[in-house]
Amino acid sequence: MKDKEKAAAPPRDYDDPRRAINRDGFSPDLPRALVSSGDLSGVGWPMRLALYMLSGMQKGSLDVFLPNGSVRHFEGSQNGPHGVWRIKNSAGLMRHVLASGEVGIGDSYLDDCWDSPDLARLLEVLYLNEPYYKGPFEKNWLGRLYGYWQHRRKSNTKKTARKNIEHHYDLGNEFYKMWLDETMAYSAGMFIEPTQTLQDAQINKFKLMFERLDLRPEHRVLEIGSGWGGFAIYAAAHAGCHVHSITLSQEQLVEARARAARAGVADKVSFELCDYRDVSGQYDRVVSIEMYEAVGEEFWPTYFEVIAHALEPGGQAAIQGITINAAIFEHYRGKRDFIQKYIFPGGMLCPPDRFADLSRVAGLLPADARFYATDYADTLAQWHRNVLSVRDKIVQQFDERFLRMWRYYLAYCECGFRTGSIDLMQITLRKP
Repeated sequence: MKDKEKAAAPPRDYDDPRRAINRDGFSPDLPRALVSSGDLSGVGWPMRLALYMLSGMQKGSLDVFLPNGSVRHFEGSQNGPHGVWRIKNSAGLMRHVLASGEVGIGDSYLDDCWDSPDLARLLEVLYLNEPYYKGPFEKNWLGRLYGYWQHRRKSNTKKTARKNIEHHYDLGNEFYKMWLDETMAYSAGMFIEPTQTLQDAQINKFKLMFERLDLRPEHRVLEIGSGWGGFAIYAAAHAGCHVHSITLSQEQLVEARARAARAGVADKVSFELCDYRDVSGQYDRVVSIEMYEAVGEEFWPTYFEVIAHALEPGGQAAIQGITINAAIFEHYRGKRDFIQKYIFPGGMLCPPDRFADLSRVAGLLPADARFYATDYADTLAQWHRNVLSVRDKIVQQFDERFLRMWRYYLAYCECGFRTGSIDLMQITLRKP
Protein backbone atom coordinates (compact mmCIF):
# COMPACT_ATOMS: atom_id res chain seq x y z
CA MET A 1 0.00 0.00 0.00
CA LYS A 2 1.45 3.37 -0.94
CA ASP A 3 1.15 6.64 0.97
CA LYS A 4 -2.41 7.12 2.09
CA GLU A 5 -4.44 9.76 0.33
CA LYS A 6 -4.95 12.99 2.18
CA ALA A 7 -5.81 16.59 1.56
CA ALA A 8 -2.99 18.82 0.45
CA ALA A 9 -1.15 20.37 3.39
CA PRO A 10 -0.98 24.15 3.55
CA PRO A 11 2.11 25.47 1.73
CA ARG A 12 5.24 26.02 3.79
CA ASP A 13 6.40 29.61 4.07
CA TYR A 14 9.39 28.66 1.97
CA ASP A 15 7.69 26.45 -0.64
CA ASP A 16 8.30 29.10 -3.29
CA PRO A 17 11.88 30.33 -2.92
CA ARG A 18 10.91 33.65 -4.49
CA ARG A 19 8.59 34.32 -1.56
CA ALA A 20 10.80 32.77 1.09
CA ILE A 21 11.47 34.24 4.48
CA ASN A 22 15.02 35.53 4.65
CA ARG A 23 16.45 32.84 6.92
CA ASP A 24 20.15 33.15 6.15
CA GLY A 25 20.71 36.81 5.41
CA PHE A 26 19.72 36.28 1.80
CA SER A 27 16.54 37.22 -0.06
CA PRO A 28 15.89 35.79 -3.53
CA ASP A 29 13.12 38.29 -4.30
CA LEU A 30 14.08 39.36 -7.80
CA PRO A 31 11.79 40.05 -10.73
CA ARG A 32 11.90 37.21 -13.23
CA ALA A 33 13.11 39.67 -15.88
CA LEU A 34 16.39 40.06 -13.97
CA VAL A 35 17.05 36.32 -13.98
CA SER A 36 19.03 35.81 -17.15
CA SER A 37 22.26 34.28 -18.37
CA GLY A 38 24.18 36.56 -16.04
CA ASP A 39 27.50 38.36 -16.23
CA LEU A 40 30.59 36.14 -15.99
CA SER A 41 33.11 38.97 -15.77
CA GLY A 42 35.47 38.35 -12.90
CA VAL A 43 34.19 34.80 -12.43
CA GLY A 44 37.02 32.32 -11.97
CA TRP A 45 37.37 28.80 -13.32
CA PRO A 46 35.76 27.06 -10.27
CA MET A 47 32.49 28.91 -10.79
CA ARG A 48 32.67 28.45 -14.56
CA LEU A 49 33.19 24.72 -14.04
CA ALA A 50 30.21 24.58 -11.68
CA LEU A 51 28.02 26.34 -14.24
CA TYR A 52 29.20 23.98 -16.97
CA MET A 53 28.27 20.95 -14.84
CA LEU A 54 24.84 22.40 -14.15
CA SER A 55 24.20 23.15 -17.83
CA GLY A 56 23.20 19.53 -18.35
CA MET A 57 20.22 19.69 -15.99
CA GLN A 58 16.92 18.44 -17.37
CA LYS A 59 14.44 18.51 -14.46
CA GLY A 60 12.98 21.57 -12.78
CA SER A 61 14.70 24.94 -12.67
CA LEU A 62 17.49 26.60 -10.76
CA ASP A 63 18.63 30.14 -10.09
CA VAL A 64 22.31 30.40 -9.22
CA PHE A 65 23.44 33.63 -7.55
CA LEU A 66 27.11 34.10 -8.36
CA PRO A 67 29.66 35.68 -6.01
CA ASN A 68 29.94 38.69 -8.39
CA GLY A 69 26.26 39.50 -7.88
CA SER A 70 24.96 38.19 -11.21
CA VAL A 71 22.41 35.39 -11.61
CA ARG A 72 22.34 32.40 -13.92
CA HIS A 73 19.04 30.66 -14.58
CA PHE A 74 18.80 26.99 -15.62
CA GLU A 75 15.55 25.53 -16.95
CA GLY A 76 15.16 21.81 -17.58
CA SER A 77 12.99 20.37 -20.32
CA GLN A 78 11.02 18.36 -17.73
CA ASN A 79 8.81 19.71 -14.97
CA GLY A 80 10.24 19.72 -11.48
CA PRO A 81 10.91 21.82 -8.40
CA HIS A 82 12.57 25.22 -8.46
CA GLY A 83 15.72 25.81 -6.43
CA VAL A 84 17.72 28.86 -5.44
CA TRP A 85 21.46 28.53 -4.85
CA ARG A 86 23.54 31.41 -3.56
CA ILE A 87 27.25 30.70 -4.06
CA LYS A 88 29.53 32.49 -1.59
CA ASN A 89 32.82 30.68 -2.16
CA SER A 90 33.03 28.96 -5.53
CA ALA A 91 36.58 27.72 -5.02
CA GLY A 92 35.63 26.04 -1.74
CA LEU A 93 32.48 24.56 -3.28
CA MET A 94 34.30 23.03 -6.24
CA ARG A 95 37.19 21.78 -4.12
CA HIS A 96 34.73 19.75 -2.09
CA VAL A 97 32.67 18.62 -5.09
CA LEU A 98 35.70 17.46 -7.06
CA ALA A 99 36.95 15.55 -4.03
CA SER A 100 33.68 13.98 -2.88
CA GLY A 101 30.89 14.56 -5.41
CA GLU A 102 27.47 14.59 -3.76
CA VAL A 103 28.93 14.46 -0.25
CA GLY A 104 31.12 17.40 -1.20
CA ILE A 105 28.03 19.55 -1.70
CA GLY A 106 27.15 18.92 1.94
CA ASP A 107 30.75 19.46 3.06
CA SER A 108 30.82 22.82 1.29
CA TYR A 109 27.56 23.85 2.98
CA LEU A 110 29.10 23.11 6.36
CA ASP A 111 32.03 25.35 5.35
CA ASP A 112 29.55 28.15 4.51
CA CYS A 113 30.46 28.12 0.81
CA TRP A 114 26.80 28.55 -0.19
CA ASP A 115 23.26 29.06 1.08
CA SER A 116 19.66 28.68 0.00
CA PRO A 117 16.35 29.96 1.39
CA ASP A 118 14.98 26.40 1.10
CA LEU A 119 17.61 23.72 1.51
CA ALA A 120 15.28 20.78 0.91
CA ARG A 121 13.88 22.21 -2.31
CA LEU A 122 17.36 23.03 -3.65
CA LEU A 123 18.61 19.54 -2.81
CA GLU A 124 15.63 18.05 -4.66
CA VAL A 125 16.65 19.92 -7.80
CA LEU A 126 20.31 18.92 -7.43
CA TYR A 127 19.47 15.28 -6.72
CA LEU A 128 17.00 14.88 -9.59
CA ASN A 129 19.60 16.21 -12.00
CA GLU A 130 22.59 14.16 -10.84
CA PRO A 131 22.39 11.82 -13.86
CA TYR A 132 22.63 14.78 -16.25
CA TYR A 133 25.53 16.83 -14.87
CA LYS A 134 28.39 17.44 -17.28
CA GLY A 135 32.05 17.20 -16.42
CA PRO A 136 33.74 15.55 -13.43
CA PHE A 137 30.88 15.26 -10.93
CA GLU A 138 31.22 11.97 -8.95
CA LYS A 139 34.18 10.93 -11.12
CA ASN A 140 36.81 10.89 -8.37
CA TRP A 141 37.07 7.15 -7.70
CA LEU A 142 39.82 7.65 -5.14
CA GLY A 143 37.53 9.94 -3.15
CA ARG A 144 34.71 7.40 -3.34
CA LEU A 145 37.05 4.59 -2.29
CA TYR A 146 38.34 6.61 0.66
CA GLY A 147 34.79 7.42 1.78
CA TYR A 148 33.76 3.78 1.48
CA TRP A 149 36.78 2.69 3.52
CA GLN A 150 35.97 5.24 6.21
CA HIS A 151 32.40 3.95 6.34
CA ARG A 152 33.58 0.36 6.69
CA ARG A 153 35.80 1.40 9.60
CA LYS A 154 32.61 2.36 11.48
CA SER A 155 31.08 -1.12 11.09
CA ASN A 156 28.71 -1.83 13.98
CA THR A 157 30.58 -4.47 15.92
CA LYS A 158 29.57 -4.60 19.58
CA LYS A 159 32.48 -2.38 20.47
CA THR A 160 31.90 0.16 17.72
CA ALA A 161 28.09 0.21 17.91
CA ARG A 162 28.12 1.87 21.35
CA LYS A 163 30.44 4.61 20.05
CA ASN A 164 28.32 5.14 16.93
CA ILE A 165 25.14 5.50 18.98
CA GLU A 166 26.81 7.85 21.45
CA HIS A 167 28.01 9.94 18.51
CA HIS A 168 24.42 10.84 17.68
CA TYR A 169 22.10 10.24 20.61
CA ASP A 170 24.34 11.38 23.45
CA LEU A 171 24.55 14.94 22.17
CA GLY A 172 22.40 15.65 25.22
CA ASN A 173 18.73 15.34 26.02
CA GLU A 174 18.38 19.11 26.28
CA PHE A 175 19.38 19.49 22.64
CA TYR A 176 16.64 17.14 21.43
CA LYS A 177 14.08 18.69 23.78
CA MET A 178 14.64 22.02 22.00
CA TRP A 179 12.96 20.86 18.80
CA LEU A 180 11.16 17.53 19.31
CA ASP A 181 7.55 17.58 20.49
CA GLU A 182 6.32 16.49 23.92
CA THR A 183 6.39 12.78 23.00
CA MET A 184 10.17 13.05 22.37
CA ALA A 185 9.62 10.73 19.39
CA TYR A 186 12.60 10.94 17.01
CA SER A 187 11.00 9.01 14.16
CA ALA A 188 8.32 9.72 11.56
CA GLY A 189 4.89 10.83 12.66
CA MET A 190 1.75 9.99 10.69
CA PHE A 191 -0.28 13.03 9.62
CA ILE A 192 -3.63 11.33 9.17
CA GLU A 193 -5.34 14.73 9.00
CA PRO A 194 -3.55 17.70 7.38
CA THR A 195 -4.31 20.02 10.29
CA GLN A 196 -2.77 17.76 12.91
CA THR A 197 0.22 18.86 14.96
CA LEU A 198 3.52 17.00 15.09
CA GLN A 199 2.55 15.62 18.49
CA ASP A 200 -0.74 14.36 17.05
CA ALA A 201 1.19 12.69 14.25
CA GLN A 202 3.56 10.96 16.66
CA ILE A 203 0.68 9.61 18.72
CA ASN A 204 -0.87 8.36 15.47
CA LYS A 205 2.37 6.48 14.80
CA PHE A 206 2.30 4.89 18.27
CA LYS A 207 -1.32 3.87 17.69
CA LEU A 208 -0.56 2.26 14.31
CA MET A 209 2.31 0.23 15.74
CA PHE A 210 0.21 -0.67 18.79
CA GLU A 211 -2.55 -1.99 16.52
CA ARG A 212 -0.06 -4.02 14.46
CA LEU A 213 1.07 -5.78 17.61
CA ASP A 214 -2.50 -6.42 18.82
CA LEU A 215 -1.29 -5.84 22.37
CA ARG A 216 -3.07 -7.28 25.39
CA PRO A 217 -2.38 -7.01 29.15
CA GLU A 218 -0.76 -10.45 29.38
CA HIS A 219 1.79 -9.76 26.66
CA ARG A 220 5.51 -9.45 27.30
CA VAL A 221 7.02 -7.04 24.79
CA LEU A 222 10.63 -6.53 23.74
CA GLU A 223 11.46 -3.15 22.21
CA ILE A 224 14.75 -2.96 20.30
CA GLY A 225 15.74 0.69 20.38
CA SER A 226 14.11 2.67 23.19
CA GLY A 227 14.37 6.20 21.90
CA TRP A 228 13.25 8.33 24.80
CA GLY A 229 10.64 5.80 25.83
CA GLY A 230 7.64 7.12 23.89
CA PHE A 231 6.26 3.90 22.45
CA ALA A 232 7.04 1.74 25.49
CA ILE A 233 5.16 4.19 27.72
CA TYR A 234 2.25 4.36 25.25
CA ALA A 235 2.01 0.56 25.03
CA ALA A 236 2.12 0.03 28.77
CA ALA A 237 -0.43 2.78 29.42
CA HIS A 238 -2.90 1.59 26.79
CA ALA A 239 -2.60 -2.19 27.05
CA GLY A 240 -1.28 -2.73 30.56
CA CYS A 241 1.38 -5.04 29.11
CA HIS A 242 4.98 -5.32 30.31
CA VAL A 243 7.65 -3.82 28.03
CA HIS A 244 11.39 -4.51 28.19
CA SER A 245 13.09 -1.81 26.14
CA ILE A 246 16.80 -1.75 25.26
CA THR A 247 19.10 1.06 24.11
CA LEU A 248 22.82 1.81 23.75
CA SER A 249 22.41 5.46 24.70
CA GLN A 250 23.05 6.38 28.32
CA GLU A 251 21.33 9.74 27.79
CA GLN A 252 18.19 8.10 26.42
CA LEU A 253 18.19 5.52 29.19
CA VAL A 254 18.12 8.14 31.94
CA GLU A 255 15.41 10.23 30.26
CA ALA A 256 13.24 7.25 29.33
CA ARG A 257 13.21 5.97 32.91
CA ALA A 258 12.27 9.41 34.21
CA ARG A 259 9.48 9.77 31.64
CA ALA A 260 8.07 6.32 32.50
CA ALA A 261 8.02 7.27 36.17
CA ARG A 262 6.21 10.53 35.45
CA ALA A 263 3.68 8.64 33.32
CA GLY A 264 2.99 6.20 36.15
CA VAL A 265 4.09 3.08 34.25
CA ALA A 266 7.53 2.47 35.77
CA ASP A 267 6.24 -0.83 37.17
CA LYS A 268 5.35 -2.03 33.66
CA VAL A 269 8.29 -0.70 31.63
CA SER A 270 11.95 -1.58 32.15
CA PHE A 271 14.72 0.16 30.22
CA GLU A 272 18.14 -1.44 29.91
CA LEU A 273 21.49 -0.50 28.40
CA CYS A 274 21.93 -3.53 26.17
CA ASP A 275 23.11 -4.47 22.68
CA TYR A 276 20.36 -6.21 20.69
CA ARG A 277 22.76 -9.11 20.11
CA ASP A 278 22.79 -9.78 23.86
CA VAL A 279 19.01 -10.19 24.21
CA SER A 280 17.94 -13.31 26.08
CA GLY A 281 14.56 -14.73 26.94
CA GLN A 282 11.41 -14.90 24.84
CA TYR A 283 8.55 -12.50 24.33
CA ASP A 284 5.06 -12.47 22.89
CA ARG A 285 5.77 -9.35 20.85
CA VAL A 286 8.79 -7.45 19.51
CA VAL A 287 8.74 -3.86 18.31
CA SER A 288 11.53 -1.85 16.70
CA ILE A 289 11.02 1.70 15.44
CA GLU A 290 13.71 3.07 13.13
CA MET A 291 16.55 1.14 14.70
CA TYR A 292 17.53 -1.36 12.01
CA GLU A 293 18.98 1.51 9.94
CA ALA A 294 21.87 1.74 12.44
CA VAL A 295 22.67 -1.99 12.35
CA GLY A 296 24.77 -2.07 9.17
CA GLU A 297 24.46 -4.42 6.21
CA GLU A 298 26.70 -7.17 7.52
CA PHE A 299 24.58 -7.45 10.69
CA TRP A 300 21.14 -7.48 9.05
CA PRO A 301 20.90 -11.30 9.25
CA THR A 302 21.79 -11.14 12.95
CA TYR A 303 19.12 -8.50 13.59
CA PHE A 304 16.38 -10.70 12.13
CA GLU A 305 17.72 -13.81 13.88
CA VAL A 306 17.55 -11.97 17.22
CA ILE A 307 13.93 -11.04 16.57
CA ALA A 308 13.07 -14.62 15.56
CA HIS A 309 14.76 -16.12 18.63
CA ALA A 310 13.14 -13.58 20.95
CA LEU A 311 9.62 -14.35 19.76
CA GLU A 312 7.54 -17.16 21.19
CA PRO A 313 5.98 -19.42 18.54
CA GLY A 314 2.91 -17.62 17.24
CA GLY A 315 4.34 -14.27 18.26
CA GLN A 316 4.78 -11.28 16.01
CA ALA A 317 6.92 -8.19 15.55
CA ALA A 318 6.15 -4.74 14.21
CA ILE A 319 8.98 -2.86 12.51
CA GLN A 320 9.10 0.72 11.31
CA GLY A 321 12.14 1.44 9.19
CA ILE A 322 13.52 3.58 6.40
CA THR A 323 14.05 1.73 3.13
CA ILE A 324 15.94 2.64 -0.02
CA ASN A 325 14.86 2.38 -3.64
CA ALA A 326 16.22 -0.91 -5.03
CA ALA A 327 17.21 0.86 -8.26
CA ILE A 328 19.88 2.90 -6.48
CA PHE A 329 20.91 0.44 -3.75
CA GLU A 330 24.08 -0.85 -5.43
CA HIS A 331 25.32 2.69 -6.08
CA TYR A 332 24.45 3.73 -2.53
CA ARG A 333 26.12 0.78 -0.81
CA GLY A 334 29.36 1.32 -2.73
CA LYS A 335 30.12 4.72 -1.22
CA ARG A 336 29.60 6.82 1.91
CA ASP A 337 26.83 9.42 1.94
CA PHE A 338 26.39 12.53 4.08
CA ILE A 339 24.30 10.71 6.71
CA GLN A 340 26.89 7.98 7.16
CA LYS A 341 29.73 10.50 7.34
CA TYR A 342 28.24 12.93 9.84
CA ILE A 343 25.08 11.57 11.47
CA PHE A 344 24.82 7.76 11.68
CA PRO A 345 28.27 6.16 11.29
CA GLY A 346 28.02 2.54 10.22
CA GLY A 347 24.38 2.78 9.14
CA MET A 348 22.84 1.35 5.98
CA LEU A 349 19.36 1.30 4.40
CA CYS A 350 17.83 -1.81 2.87
CA PRO A 351 15.45 -2.17 -0.11
CA PRO A 352 11.98 -3.41 0.97
CA ASP A 353 12.14 -6.71 -0.91
CA ARG A 354 15.54 -7.55 0.53
CA PHE A 355 14.29 -6.63 3.99
CA ALA A 356 11.43 -9.12 3.57
CA ASP A 357 13.76 -11.81 2.19
CA LEU A 358 16.14 -11.47 5.13
CA SER A 359 13.26 -11.87 7.56
CA ARG A 360 12.13 -15.04 5.76
CA VAL A 361 15.62 -16.54 6.00
CA ALA A 362 15.43 -16.00 9.77
CA GLY A 363 12.15 -17.94 9.87
CA LEU A 364 9.76 -14.98 10.00
CA LEU A 365 6.77 -14.30 7.77
CA PRO A 366 6.54 -10.67 6.55
CA ALA A 367 3.07 -9.21 6.05
CA ASP A 368 1.16 -5.98 5.50
CA ALA A 369 3.97 -3.67 4.42
CA ARG A 370 2.78 -0.06 4.19
CA PHE A 371 4.72 3.00 3.10
CA TYR A 372 4.65 6.57 4.39
CA ALA A 373 7.27 8.67 2.60
CA THR A 374 5.18 11.84 2.58
CA ASP A 375 4.58 11.62 6.32
CA TYR A 376 8.29 11.42 6.99
CA ALA A 377 9.03 14.32 4.65
CA ASP A 378 6.43 16.40 6.49
CA THR A 379 7.88 15.35 9.86
CA LEU A 380 11.35 16.42 8.77
CA ALA A 381 10.08 19.75 7.48
CA GLN A 382 8.47 20.42 10.86
CA TRP A 383 11.65 19.43 12.72
CA HIS A 384 13.58 21.80 10.48
CA ARG A 385 11.22 24.65 11.31
CA ASN A 386 11.57 23.82 15.00
CA VAL A 387 15.36 23.86 14.73
CA LEU A 388 15.26 27.25 13.02
CA SER A 389 13.09 28.60 15.83
CA VAL A 390 15.85 27.81 18.37
CA ARG A 391 18.87 28.36 16.15
CA ASP A 392 20.51 30.81 18.57
CA LYS A 393 20.27 28.31 21.43
CA ILE A 394 21.78 25.56 19.29
CA VAL A 395 24.65 27.77 18.18
CA GLN A 396 25.26 28.75 21.80
CA GLN A 397 25.35 25.09 22.90
CA PHE A 398 27.42 23.91 19.94
CA ASP A 399 28.46 26.28 17.12
CA GLU A 400 27.34 27.59 13.73
CA ARG A 401 28.89 24.68 11.84
CA PHE A 402 26.93 22.19 13.95
CA LEU A 403 23.72 24.07 13.20
CA ARG A 404 24.49 23.95 9.47
CA MET A 405 25.25 20.22 9.71
CA TRP A 406 21.94 19.56 11.43
CA ARG A 407 19.97 21.68 8.97
CA TYR A 408 21.59 19.96 6.00
CA TYR A 409 20.88 16.55 7.55
CA LEU A 410 17.17 17.31 7.96
CA ALA A 411 16.87 18.85 4.48
CA TYR A 412 18.86 16.00 2.90
CA CYS A 413 16.52 13.41 4.42
CA GLU A 414 13.41 15.39 3.42
CA CYS A 415 14.75 15.52 -0.12
CA GLY A 416 15.16 11.74 -0.13
CA PHE A 417 11.55 11.12 0.85
CA ARG A 418 10.16 13.73 -1.56
CA THR A 419 12.10 12.36 -4.54
CA GLY A 420 11.42 8.67 -3.85
CA SER A 421 15.01 7.59 -3.29
CA ILE A 422 14.01 6.48 0.22
CA ASP A 423 10.72 5.51 1.84
CA LEU A 424 9.30 4.68 5.25
CA MET A 425 7.92 1.19 5.82
CA GLN A 426 5.82 -0.33 8.57
CA ILE A 427 5.72 -4.12 8.38
CA THR A 428 4.58 -7.06 10.51
CA LEU A 429 6.78 -10.14 10.99
CA ARG A 430 5.13 -13.30 12.30
CA LYS A 431 6.80 -16.36 13.80
CA PRO A 432 5.01 -19.60 12.88
